[in-house]
Amino acid sequence: MQDHYPTRRTGEPQLFARAEPVARRAWQPGAPLSAEQIAQFDRDGYLVWEDVFSEAEMTVLQSETGRLLGDPAGLKDETVIAEPGSREIRSIFEIHSQSPLMARLASDERLAGVAGYLLDDEVYLHQSRLNYKPGFKGKEFYWHSDFETWHAEDGMPHMRALSMSVLLAENTPNNGPLMVIPGSQHVFVACVGETPDDHYKASLRRQEYGVPDENTLAELAHRQGIVAPTGRPGTVIVFDCNTMHGSNGNITPFPRANAFLVYNAVSNRLAAPFAAATPRPEFIAARGAERVVPVSGQICAAAPESLEGVAA
Repeated sequence: MQDHYPTRRTGEPQLFARAEPVARRAWQPGAPLSAEQIAQFDRDGYLVWEDVFSEAEMTVLQSETGRLLGDPAGLKDETVIAEPGSREIRSIFEIHSQSPLMARLASDERLAGVAGYLLDDEVYLHQSRLNYKPGFKGKEFYWHSDFETWHAEDGMPHMRALSMSVLLAENTPNNGPLMVIPGSQHVFVACVGETPDDHYKASLRRQEYGVPDENTLAELAHRQGIVAPTGRPGTVIVFDCNTMHGSNGNITPFPRANAFLVYNAVSNRLAAPFAAATPRPEFIAARGAERVVPVSGQICAAAPESLEGVAA
């Protein structure tokens, strides 16, 4: 397969213009987003979508988040990632196959339907996880483009994927919210350094390969600025797979928790990795490409125990 975005192959960083659309489908009557929202996503590479979920739904999801964080022994061991130098939980992967409520969230038409519209295709869940930044101890996520890693280490061919971060706790300017560089999705930053074997074992805690160089980051930030979207629980932040993003550590007493869902177009299913010897495990990068069947209605505590609608 032709590699349109070569990375981790030279000793110098390179920049490539994006060769494909961001929003794959223009607004039309009946669209799940407004014309202005779709235009912003296409232009800036991200969208803050407020009040997607009700207070009652968030109470259910927050309770489930507490259960997952409070009983990691009941989860698949490899999916629970600790903070560097700490036993505090940083991320729990594959939450859609370990929690019926998180499976219901991932298949909700308010998320999956919007993803399918923006990508103009049926979608499947490439990755799901709970990102948690405990008070005082939550570490940073360094600047990166998700697509660079998904392309290099998972074999994602094209930029036809997006992420949705569902805010489960209030994200303030102080507790390490997501930061994005608007418009950065239009440029692919090829990184330096050959991918180590089993790189994921270190990169899920602290990423050192597949991160952009400081000169390129400075150029992008000076030219386009940095925005830190915030919001109360129930807000959803949607961002393109190639949007440059990161977050600071959390030294406040206020924890931050987000459900992080990655939707990939079925037509963009994974191939062999473009810059790694072997693909990452299934719990990080699903290779089955089984489509998400959107489900309507409110999320409630009586959600069915099946995982219907989302591939495990």
